[in-house]
Amino acid sequence: MAKKPIGINVYEAAKERIKWVFDIFPKIYLSFSGGKDSTVMLHIVMKEAINRNRKIGLLFIDWEAQFKHTIDFVKSMYELYHANIENYWISLPLMTTNACSMFEPEWICWEPGKEHLWVREPDSISITDVSFFDFYKYAMTFEEFVPAFGRWYGNDKLTACFVGIRSNESLNRYRTIAMEKSTLDDKQYTTWMGDGLYNVYPLYDWKTEDIWVYFGKTGKPYTKLYDLMYQAGVSIHKMRICEPYGDEQRQGLYLYHVIEPETWGKVVARVSGANSGALYSKESGNIMGNIKVSLPDGHTWKSFAMMLLNTMPDATADHYKDKIAVWINWYKVRNIEIKDYIDNDTGSTDMPSWRRVCKMLLKNDYWCKTLYFGATKSDSYQKYKKLMKRRREKWGIF
Repeated sequence: MAKKPIGINVYEAAKERIKWVFDIFPKIYLSFSGGKDSTVMLHIVMKEAINRNRKIGLLFIDWEAQFKHTIDFVKSMYELYHANIENYWISLPLMTTNACSMFEPEWICWEPGKEHLWVREPDSISITDVSFFDFYKYAMTFEEFVPAFGRWYGNDKLTACFVGIRSNESLNRYRTIAMEKSTLDDKQYTTWMGDGLYNVYPLYDWKTEDIWVYFGKTGKPYTKLYDLMYQAGVSIHKMRICEPYGDEQRQGLYLYHVIEPETWGKVVARVSGANSGALYSKESGNIMGNIKVSLPDGHTWKSFAMMLLNTMPDATADHYKDKIAVWINWYKVRNIEIKDYIDNDTGSTDMPSWRRVCKMLLKNDYWCKTLYFGATKSDSYQKYKKLMKRRREKWGIF
């Protein structure tokens, strides 16, 4: 789907979209990260909420091992808009990927029994009671928690979740907006999530420069962590605020010991492989699977993949073998050859080659997004492991 100008600036367009949401939806909440995009969205949405004397939910997932600047800023936003928000600051044990370690490819924030290692204590206004939500299960993933929260919050009413993604950030985010999907009133900036819940992307057509023009013209507050990143030489297009241990996010890990060394010391003790991730995540090549990877002497890409699997902890290797087995079998039943190497494999489409498998393993891409897999639900993982054991025996793979 091609981009088409709509004749007004992005700020006015965003305000129109937000007003429409307030007209249509009886239940509204905003997914907030403390980053620049969700902060702009928060300010514009809250202006409309205040004008209408309405309250909306404000959802913030606290990953524990984050910048203190981020947490302090988030707290200030909850205080600024307290009269018009319902507080959903989440400090519950949730699981997320950790591409910095093969020994701990997933880690759990606020993990019970590791309080002595926590980077900090939960904020006093955050939700820490595991019985607060009837849908919550220990060590849920972000991908499980967020839609379950939306259904819980909506309580069978038409519900909107404001999400601050922009389509020019990545191809995947562009697809989120442009793809054929179920929308509300044919508005492409909405996505039906099931059960009366819609994600709404009011800033989808903003550029990075538009974000900073907004802050410059309005004087609205944002986290000064961005100023420190800029002073550290980070491009405005590369600045990210999120839990920084995924295979893409880890490239910003080095900023911890530049900007908040006191936090960094705690992060290293808390998250396995964080120091290695900070040292090497910006390096290209085999060390982290970034950009171009090379084949060691005496190997094919397939034999290199087998070698990489053999060097991993057993549980991690077995996890990857399950995913790779499904991938192999999918092509096998369709009589499609998995080649050792395919020219011009940019990763934009699934091209069946063992080089792609090697790149995935070198990146510590635990949920195998490189092979177009998604995360397995945490409460189904053990059932999945038993199923895959039977399937691998049947298929004769690994």
